[in-house]
Amino acid sequence: MRPGPEAFVEEPARSTAVYGHCDVLVVGGGPAGTAAAVAAGRLGADVVLIERYNHLGGLSTGGLVSWIDRMSDWDGQLVVAGVGAELIERCGPDATLGPEPGLWGSTDPVQAAYWRVRTAALRDTVHWSPTVDPEVLKLVTNDIVRESNVHTLLHCWVVATIVVDSRMEGVIFESKEGRRALMAGVKVDCTGDGDVFAQAGAAYDDDFDGESAHARLTTSFRFGNVDMRRYLDFWMLRRDEFSEVMKRASEAGIKLLAHPTPYDSVALFLTPKMAGYSALDVADLTAVEFVSRDMARDGLRFFREHVPGFERAWILDTASQIGTRHARRLVGAERITIEHWMADGSYADSIGLCPGMTPSFPTLEIPFRSLLPARLDGLLAAGRNLSADTRSHAALREIPECWAMGEAAGVAAVHALDAGVALRDVDVAGLKIQLARQGALVERSKQDAHPVANV
Repeated sequence: MRPGPEAFVEEPARSTAVYGHCDVLVVGGGPAGTAAAVAAGRLGADVVLIERYNHLGGLSTGGLVSWIDRMSDWDGQLVVAGVGAELIERCGPDATLGPEPGLWGSTDPVQAAYWRVRTAALRDTVHWSPTVDPEVLKLVTNDIVRESNVHTLLHCWVVATIVVDSRMEGVIFESKEGRRALMAGVKVDCTGDGDVFAQAGAAYDDDFDGESAHARLTTSFRFGNVDMRRYLDFWMLRRDEFSEVMKRASEAGIKLLAHPTPYDSVALFLTPKMAGYSALDVADLTAVEFVSRDMARDGLRFFREHVPGFERAWILDTASQIGTRHARRLVGAERITIEHWMADGSYADSIGLCPGMTPSFPTLEIPFRSLLPARLDGLLAAGRNLSADTRSHAALREIPECWAMGEAAGVAAVHALDAGVALRDVDVAGLKIQLARQGALVERSKQDAHPVANV
């Protein structure tokens, strides 16, 4: 394709048919969107959930990010519950890999070593950070949205917004049926990339932390027909040999690490994390897809030849959606900063929790105002497109926090409609009560407050 000159074409004016009206419209069926839709639907709202892919669950399913990050704090206390915990429970023990509750917070060296290679121990502490079967999670997500009377539309992409006098009234979406409008009392942007609030004209940040994996992209993949027990024995019991093999792989351009799954015959790869690409540039997104799948092929060849347990492996699948960690972050009524988190981490309008990045951090209380645009009305942003600085965003973008924020957004949407008030005028005390009633955790315990942390 030849680069075109800076030019425009004129599109003819047109009328767009209205597909329908609803109380709450959720755009994006990932962890945040699923939780938002379910929470609103369970409170009796007429809810529509729009998703561009052929499945729900977002990166936790279609992105193969089936290792769910920490849902417990450094003391082993659960900090993310509600809809997210229910989804994992519904997956069942056969489709879930993770430690028993009695081990959460354990610093026993043997347990920490065992669970470290199973992605459930960090800094020598065992955590509840389960790995689930993404296909089972797709199924239970389908179940929970249908049980909650959510009207789900897959294979649809929001392409424009309808804004009147600084209030968002609806969206324009496209599908195989063509272009349609959908009007709603409250809209929730759960796209992860902030696609909706950006189109609606809300202010946002798009800077990133270049020193971490904050803005890196990945297309994950899985190998089948492996023997993960042999591989883990190799990793834990023959450490020098394992390190030498991984060094040779890295020197050959194979920067991969196999993670366990609920099944001994399946290995998960969440690498390579590729820097220098934008989640908002289609050429970059395309390049990452090609490079990642080349890496899967090259990695398979190396692992078959050099890594115990992978002698007869094959590529089971590659993710149907690219793993993006950061694109746009809302400029909200409250911006979470790493300085506040390190010093205190509390907010009076907390609607969910995030475990501290290290043991010296307090558990963060996520403020409702971080989901509210600074000026635009009629819209909430839940999930990794919330209002936060780059360093705090690195933890807040994880799947458990997206579940927590989405659930809060769904309840807040219904409360605003029922009370006939703007979202920014929702009774936060009532919002907290309802969230707690349905099993969510919205305030940390007093012992979670710590003095200034050292990063």
